[in-house]
Amino acid sequence: MTSLSTSNVVLFLVVLVSSLHFSVEARRLVASDQTEQPLLFQYHNGPLLYGKISVNLIWYGKFKPSQRAIVSDFVASVASSKPTIAQPSVATWWKTTEKYFQLSKKPSSLALSLGSQILDENYSLGKSLTNRQIVDLASKGAQKNAINVVLTSADVAVDGFCSSRCGNHGSASGSSSNGHSKFAYIWVGNSETQCPGQCAWPFHQPIYGPQNPPLVAPNNDVGLDGMVINLASLLAGTVTNPFGNGYYQGPKEAQLEAASACPGIYGKGAYPGYAGDLPVDATTGASYNAHGVNGRKYLLPAMFDPSTSTCAALT
Repeated sequence: MTSLSTSNVVLFLVVLVSSLHFSVEARRLVASDQTEQPLLFQYHNGPLLYGKISVNLIWYGKFKPSQRAIVSDFVASVASSKPTIAQPSVATWWKTTEKYFQLSKKPSSLALSLGSQILDENYSLGKSLTNRQIVDLASKGAQKNAINVVLTSADVAVDGFCSSRCGNHGSASGSSSNGHSKFAYIWVGNSETQCPGQCAWPFHQPIYGPQNPPLVAPNNDVGLDGMVINLASLLAGTVTNPFGNGYYQGPKEAQLEAASACPGIYGKGAYPGYAGDLPVDATTGASYNAHGVNGRKYLLPAMFDPSTSTCAALT
């Protein structure tokens, strides 16, 4: 949260790396509309992330300031309560995660905010990264009350990227004033040149399955808009299943989480190769389903609603 199947499915598996918890969100096109079928989703009694949590962004490689703004505005949009933001909003989408906390054995609350941003534009670890190096990069961010997000540029190769995954989340041992502690991290790669058909759908035609025309990306950047979709899915999985024993569906070795349990669904009526009925910007022709800060529009994946056992899309 491994390999690509011969159907229109991209499946990500959980990998255990040393003592690290390492879970990869699934991103796939399904054979049926999962909004019509109840899903067996369980709470495995582990801790969830709660309290005030900063989302720190670690940019590895070359990103334009305009590209960084797409992601940072998305993170800021998650917690925004500004009444001027049109509905449905990114914050509305995120509210589904609150139901997980309400249903847990120790109900609590979570407040995310945009934290610090670290730039590594000189490829300090080279342009081919291992999983261990991703964790090393993630550890550069503050580790207390934080989720550290590593975002790699389009010219950076990462173990398993494109062949089995678009990103992952997990936890690793960090250091604190009281000794060692775990911190949560996320990695997402820019797939625009390496594998847009796997990791930037529906803004690119898929490698497998029905070849419908791709949608226009809401921020006019296939790579970064694709990264937002994957980051959104992984962020939901991180807070509801941070250490691999929270909320998930399926076996521990191949967990489907809050958003990855609803693959390929972005709007009502979704089916393989079709993201669903979505609003279209009259000026740009871009498809979206959520409004954010600074006039942004985003396309976000459906999230599993644990109170109804259905995949809840914004439109």
